Amino acid sequence: MEDIVIEEMTEDSWINVARIYESGIATKNATFEKQAPDWDSWNNAHRKDCRLVAKINKRIVGWAALSNVSSRCVYSGVAEVSVYIDYEYRGKGIGDKLMDSLIKESEAQGIWTLQAGIFPENTGSLRLHHKHGFRTIGIKERIGKMDDKWRDVALLERRSKIIGID
Repeated sequence: MEDIVIEEMTEDSWINVARIYESGIATKNATFEKQAPDWDSWNNAHRKDCRLVAKINKRIVGWAALSNVSSRCVYSGVAEVSVYIDYEYRGKGIGDKLMDSLIKESEAQGIWTLQAGIFPENTGSLRLHHKHGFRTIGIKERIGKMDDKWRDVALLERRSKIIGID
């Protein structure tokens, strides 16, 4: 297996990030989104820090980023996780390496709680999050409709041990 290199995501990464995002959208088990947004929309919706890409042989094969859950100051240390892996590279440890790096970076930025909303059918993503200390805290039942079908979303969270909340 080639080395997985984790780097900061830049605007120049976007064409590959969007390609991977689109492949996740196509599974219909990664997000309610129907298409990847343009760079400006995505950039405005996500934190400026904690944006990572995974590369193998200089090819972007995965990405991870955080978005704030609220603009209220009491939630300044709470962020939602997005992790996407190129379809051809799933199951090769890329998600593990991205999640490890994202957790370390988030804690360096003072994030005390990471949250995720995952379709229960996305068992790979659930396993990845649970492996990295997330716990399922509930299910939002029939929270959204996709292709005329109601979908549930599992809610997960991870409390930082470094910051003193566990």
